[in-house]
Amino acid sequence: MSKVRIDEVEPRELAPGYNARLVHTERTTHSYVDIDPHMPLPEHSHPHEQIVNLLEGKLEMTVGGETHTLEAGDVLVIPSNVPHSCIAHEPTRVLDIFSPVREEYR
Repeated sequence: MSKVRIDEVEPRELAPGYNARLVHTERTTHSYVDIDPHMPLPEHSHPHEQIVNLLEGKLEMTVGGETHTLEAGDVLVIPSNVPHSCIAHEPTRVLDIFSPVREEYR
C-alpha cells in the first residue's frame, strides 16, 4: 500500500492546456487533469478503457460521433479504441482512469 498526495505530484503537460498529475498502479493509470478553457483536444483513440470523472467545470466530449456535455459529478465511460475529443468551456478538472496502465505516461 502507498499513500500519495495528489497536490505534491509534479504536473505533466499531456497536450497544450492539459496538465496532469499521474498515479499508476499495477493495472491502472489515474490522471488528475487540469484543463484550460477553449483548448481543444483533437480526436484520438487508444487501446485503453477510459473512465472520465468530471470533478469541476464543464467539458464537452465527442465519443464515437456522439457529443456529451459533462458537469461536476458526471462520469463517462469510453471503451477501448473508440475515437474521442473534448473541449472545456471553463476551467475544468477531471480524473481519468485508464486500464491497462498508460505506459507512455510513466
